Amino acid sequence: MAFRRALKRTVVVGTGAVATVFGLSHLIEYRKTQARLAYVTAEAELKVPYADELPSREAQLTALKTTEEFDVLVVGGGATGAGCALDAVTRNLKTALVERSDFSSGTSSRSTKLIHGGVRYLQKAIMQLDYEQYMMVKEALHERANLLEIAPHLSAPLPIMLPVYKWWQLPYYWAGIKMYDLVAGIQCLKSSYVLSKTKALELFPMLKRDKLVGAIVYYDGQHNDARMNLAIALTAARHGAAIANYTEVVHLLKTKDPQTGKEKVCGAHCKDVITGEEFDVKAKCVINATGPFTDSLRKMDNQETSNICQPSAGVHIVIPGYYSPDNMGLLDPATSDGRVIFFLPWEKMTIAGTTDTPTNVTAHPIPGEDDINFILREVRNYLSPDIEVRRGDVLAAWSGIRPLVTDPNSKDTQSICRNHIVSISDSGLVTIAGGKWTTYRSMAEETLDAAIKAHGLSAEPCKTVGLMLEGAKGWTPTLYIRLVQDYGLENEVAQHLASTYGGKAYDVAKMAEVTGQRWPIVGKRLVSEFPYIESELDWSQERKTV
Repeated sequence: MAFRRALKRTVVVGTGAVATVFGLSHLIEYRKTQARLAYVTAEAELKVPYADELPSREAQLTALKTTEEFDVLVVGGGATGAGCALDAVTRNLKTALVERSDFSSGTSSRSTKLIHGGVRYLQKAIMQLDYEQYMMVKEALHERANLLEIAPHLSAPLPIMLPVYKWWQLPYYWAGIKMYDLVAGIQCLKSSYVLSKTKALELFPMLKRDKLVGAIVYYDGQHNDARMNLAIALTAARHGAAIANYTEVVHLLKTKDPQTGKEKVCGAHCKDVITGEEFDVKAKCVINATGPFTDSLRKMDNQETSNICQPSAGVHIVIPGYYSPDNMGLLDPATSDGRVIFFLPWEKMTIAGTTDTPTNVTAHPIPGEDDINFILREVRNYLSPDIEVRRGDVLAAWSGIRPLVTDPNSKDTQSICRNHIVSISDSGLVTIAGGKWTTYRSMAEETLDAAIKAHGLSAEPCKTVGLMLEGAKGWTPTLYIRLVQDYGLENEVAQHLASTYGGKAYDVAKMAEVTGQRWPIVGKRLVSEFPYIESELDWSQERKTV
């Protein structure tokens, strides 16, 4: 017992000393970042063009077909690709982006819906004294703060509970979570705190009571991943990028470099998937941001190139909302096979996931029954035995393919890069692969920095820190109340419009049809159980942007 007390004191004192050093360093760095943020935002507002009206898809395609040469052509309309397009166009580079399906139709819309630094990465950084893991967490926490700032209508802080069932885990997890707060510095969303068993059960009554010691609550961000991806793409279009979905790259265009005699990528031969029309898009630089399909495009460039992606499937399930509180998530830090499971409120439902299993690359991955049952088993371990989570409770499930990558320039071909890599082929194809949702912006910045240097492009510095995304302007936390009062919408519908379209919700509300009832006055639901209304379809059809 004396040894345990001494060990606990050592952990607390040591953590405090390290925390002080980290806290001071991050305070200084945060102040520098804030000064840069204010400067960059002001510069962006002054110098970056912005269109009041979004061009239609037809206009975007015309621009792709008729522009003599773009500076940058991005292939892939997920978070990373859209981020690259926004970064490029705001540097005053003539920018194009093509996506063969819907924007965010792949991995970017199949996430856990979290904007986070990665608690488990910080644990590895401390336990293994791994500086790279620490820097990953540090970067992600900075990007988390930026993303919550530039798209407040699509994101918000979320408290996440970590239940503790062994007494010794309480100081251990507390030290780790407090370090997570301190690495974030002043960008910490809210300070973490410890709960007694009674309070934990009061906030999360579905928890298993037996042997529960207490809980720790920390904060991360939650966002609408599909809408966030679309907001990034539309913001790029607002600033002048020519973006087109349902536009597939058939093959890459190449030309001989007059100085070296080597072939260089100079664009792509594309196909409008809807009409079947084919055309060339010329560009000084082509960026491969195709996620799990990274190697497919790399092999268009060079058939002999080796694969760098090792696809891994992450499965999530959706179960009824009564399995979790409306405003509190849950983290299982150590599943039976060493993974972590999140249990999160989402759109009045509950999301549980994720898995991490090797898979084949496909455009439409299907969740495996084994993965679904694994998640259900792990969820049952943390819920009261009075609550029977059944297979029939699974309302939906999805599988997203994470492209874990190996560095093609590394001598150790077996090493897996948990972060991301930017590589440039002999022919000049720039590839960005790996990474995670939270760091899409910094990944795009790094990619454009490399592309500009490799291709000798004339560009301005990155301006995307603090650059507000589509819908952020005009949004306030009470916007939905104005929609109810001014248009006579249902409260639930108004909240949905405000959190989906931000300041653009007024435009959607103006098109809402009269219901013919005393209340709501306007806003006919497409399906009675969900807050989607007809005017959303009308608004999208009228704009014909995507």
